[in-house]
Amino acid sequence: MTERPPAPVNPGSAPQDDDAAVPGHAVSGRSTPPPSDAPTAPRWDAPCGRIIGWRDGPVDRATGIRYASAGRFERPRPVAASSAELHATEPAPACPQPPMPFLDDVVGSNIGELPQDEDCLRVSVTVPANTPPDAGLPVMVWIHGGSYASGAGDAPFYDPRVLVSEQRVIVVNVTYRLGLLGFLGDGADIPANLGLLDMITALRWTRENIAAFGGDPANVTAFGQSAGGDAVAHLMIADGARGLFRRAVIQSAPFGLLAGRATMSELMATTASALARDASLDDIRTMQQRVAKAATRFGLKGQMPFGLQYGHDPLPPESELDRHWCEAAPHVEVLVGNTTREAALFTARIPPLLRRMNHPRKSRGVERILISPFTQRLYGRGARRFAQRHVRSGGTGARYEFSWGVGRSPIAAAHISELPLLFPGPAWERTPMVEGHTWADVLADGARLRRAWADFARGEPVTSDSRAGLRMFPPDTGRAV
Repeated sequence: MTERPPAPVNPGSAPQDDDAAVPGHAVSGRSTPPPSDAPTAPRWDAPCGRIIGWRDGPVDRATGIRYASAGRFERPRPVAASSAELHATEPAPACPQPPMPFLDDVVGSNIGELPQDEDCLRVSVTVPANTPPDAGLPVMVWIHGGSYASGAGDAPFYDPRVLVSEQRVIVVNVTYRLGLLGFLGDGADIPANLGLLDMITALRWTRENIAAFGGDPANVTAFGQSAGGDAVAHLMIADGARGLFRRAVIQSAPFGLLAGRATMSELMATTASALARDASLDDIRTMQQRVAKAATRFGLKGQMPFGLQYGHDPLPPESELDRHWCEAAPHVEVLVGNTTREAALFTARIPPLLRRMNHPRKSRGVERILISPFTQRLYGRGARRFAQRHVRSGGTGARYEFSWGVGRSPIAAAHISELPLLFPGPAWERTPMVEGHTWADVLADGARLRRAWADFARGEPVTSDSRAGLRMFPPDTGRAV
């Protein structure tokens, strides 16, 4: 069990050091790296090669390291060790993707100003400054969400700077292929789960190289939110992923949308078959929107059209999922849960409903008829069942619910609302996710949630914390602890 750091004396001030003085910080949500030939630039001698990164206040970063290469619609190939120095000072580009008006309307662009490039199979490593190679720190590998169609590992919303410096963990942000490029193969001409294969390759890279950064390759936690949480759950049973991580944090996985997707996926693949293999990126983005529109006839499932396909490498057939998760249970510790008002993020986009949500009396009807039932149907029930099956199959696990800010905002405790607390930074400061709170409150309450997640990664128990909006439940009971 790794020793955890002392609580910060003033959690509201430490994460802010020199942010305002760093050129570009307010725009990108991250500091601008100095030249990699600067004498103070951190260096790591890893199996993949000598890596030169950059200092960012209390953390050292190595950003945009290529973990694999892949031609279009091809499986990832791990990169060979480099004899040349690897200058890891630029963020990983995002996988090419069309705009996501839904998220843009709520929080702004979910990739910020990142460039888009098919050559996106990169990881970014953030470590406490001056960490020695023998530190043996817990490692947390972040799998971003975005309905398997949007987002990026180095998006400003997922900056782990505060989590790393405060909790003395190492965070690896993974960028993987999305949408048409990562999750729509038919399994014959084009592999079906390329994005998941990318993640497995990134986890292998982490196991092989993280010790050079001061991380413990035997103490890796995979954590992800929404589609990222869904991916983490399936990595537990993916062929080739056994032993690559010891713990899993599954945040707001859309369990209620996972079953019976084969017919929809077949229709989408047929629609996309008109796309030439050498199509331009603009044509790919256009086709991705067309394919997503074709899936709308499938109701709620069509709201997350891209996703994992069962019975295609590296996943078992849908009929065998339970058995595989039962077999995996003793090998991975699990923390799984959801926010208490997940569906509020989606109802808030409908103006008449938003007006009702802002009205004290009328909001109760929206809560009872829409927000609560859909939260349970899509997220809550599945999280409970996942935790119960895991523990009954011999695994160690716990379930949580997150309710921070309820009563202060119409979209408090909505989908993605825990992310500003886990990854606080300029990208979140003016979003409705933190409405009704001072930024000092976000930092202070978030420190408690960050400690809970880091405690889990250290192998320590996680308990309820009202200030962090966190309630913990033993999987087989309804009592909070």
